[in-house]
Amino acid sequence: MLDLKALTEAVGELDEEKVLADLKEFVASNPTEEQAQEAVAACQAGMAIVGDLFEQGEYFVGDLIFAGELLTNAIEVLKPVIGGGDSAKKVGTIVLGTVAGDLHDIGKNIFKSMAEAAGFEVIDLGIDQPASAFVEKVKEVKPDIVGMSGVLTLALESMKDTVDALKEAGVRDDVKIIIGGNPVTKEASDQIGSDAYTTNAAEGVKICQGWVGVA
Repeated sequence: MLDLKALTEAVGELDEEKVLADLKEFVASNPTEEQAQEAVAACQAGMAIVGDLFEQGEYFVGDLIFAGELLTNAIEVLKPVIGGGDSAKKVGTIVLGTVAGDLHDIGKNIFKSMAEAAGFEVIDLGIDQPASAFVEKVKEVKPDIVGMSGVLTLALESMKDTVDALKEAGVRDDVKIIIGGNPVTKEASDQIGSDAYTTNAAEGVKICQGWVGVA
């Protein structure tokens, strides 16, 4: 059985070899989807340790990027279990992007990997995306959900501009909007006009699943 605590610690220590070896062994043991989700949560907890160590000055930006790649690879290993394999039907579509003025994509990429594993089609606009890019893509693909990511405080302003632009284009009511990143709070979400906010990718995916009727 997978030792979740050890997995969390291994992610926190950026021990890629141990994380991937443990997860491959775990997947080979035919776990349930619920057990695989627990493994994802343990990896997320490890990412929180990485974030704390970064704030304390023990880890640097390169470590954060490595941690993001490590988590993406970990989820890739778990995908056959949490995503139901290639035969899984699409549960919904998400247009995702980091908003104008912000170049961070670690959180966005983690959310993307987890959402894809959960059966969503994710259209990733990339970083530093103006409101118009979101509006154009929403009109083009008619997604269920729009996800906006940002790490800098100024991203909140861009998120509000994007929601306002979607309103002006007459498509705001056609989608659910979730915002994510360090600066987002309930107050910010209310001010921006989003339907939900999260600072945790796993929680964000759960919210999106609720919106499309996946328990």
